[in-house]
Amino acid sequence: MAYNNGRAQSRGGKNGARGKGGYEANGHSGFDKKGGQTGGYKKHGGYAHGQTNAHGEKSSGRFEGKRGRGEGGLEKEPFGTGAKKEYRSARENESFRRQREACDKETFFEQEQSAQETENILEGRNAVKEAIKAGREIEKILISNGPGDGSVREIAAQGRKNGVLVQEVDRIRLDKLSQTGAHQGIIAFVAAKEYCTVDDILERAKAKGEDPFIIILDGITDPQNLGSIIRSAECAGAHGVIIPKRRAVGLTPVVAKASAGAIEYMPVAKVTNIAQTVQYLKKQGVWIFGAAMDGEPATRTNLRGPIGIVIGAEGPGLGQLVRKSCDRIISLPVKGGIDSLNAAVAAAVIMYEAVRQRDGYCEKG
Repeated sequence: MAYNNGRAQSRGGKNGARGKGGYEANGHSGFDKKGGQTGGYKKHGGYAHGQTNAHGEKSSGRFEGKRGRGEGGLEKEPFGTGAKKEYRSARENESFRRQREACDKETFFEQEQSAQETENILEGRNAVKEAIKAGREIEKILISNGPGDGSVREIAAQGRKNGVLVQEVDRIRLDKLSQTGAHQGIIAFVAAKEYCTVDDILERAKAKGEDPFIIILDGITDPQNLGSIIRSAECAGAHGVIIPKRRAVGLTPVVAKASAGAIEYMPVAKVTNIAQTVQYLKKQGVWIFGAAMDGEPATRTNLRGPIGIVIGAEGPGLGQLVRKSCDRIISLPVKGGIDSLNAAVAAAVIMYEAVRQRDGYCEKG
């Protein structure tokens, strides 16, 4: 007699107690003279709690196992069926939590920045369309990535034609940003101040009869840092600041506040490609100095004459193409345990080293 799912089935042979190897799934063969199984397989099975075996002995509970042979019999797994499901569910939840945390880290700055920019947004098709027609300075346009109105796509296309960054996002995000609740699938971020051109900055230096002194930012993403750099540039007498259109913060209300009003006096140009802009400035006779940890000391570098100082992004630093485009790489001495300065602080120190030299507070070399 063998057992399958707790039921006795007569297959011939001798009745016997379960051997060390357990019973086969189909109850066939495998019994020796003493009634013990010698070589059967059993993938799942065993006795349920409270069931009796052939000798009337009550089992202590159900267990499951992997395939086993002979004396090895069933290998016990640490969990029963219900526990396995709970364990699998817990692992899936943990995996989802980690993915969610990673996503949150990637989008934290973007969400934080968006929350801070809600003072300068336009909502709805007509508002955004007319702003584009009027030539108003627009940082970027967000449109719903779902099947939307064709007119929204037309407005977005016109924005791209005018050089505006257009991003497709979930409608949920538009709902969160909307102040009116009627965004119609499109929201535009308007600059806190009008941008100028690179030529405007060069003309400003020429009008003052001074050598160009330009600050170039390669991907600053923190609005507080950008505002601080603009403030330092204004105080140091720089003729303008250049920032990229993509992967960088623009002239938002937060930047304006962090600049302590300097944004109203300091021209800021927004360009598509920093590396190409650097090449253009070099053709205009401007020497380009990139700031990096492995450069020569700024205090030993001639920063007089027409110069542009390039400050890299927080963390990554200078981009590869931008670095190659620089005439020289300069650095600041670091004596402590921390190996780098905040981008805004480093920019301010280098600017004032240039001021020191340009105002004649050093020997001319």
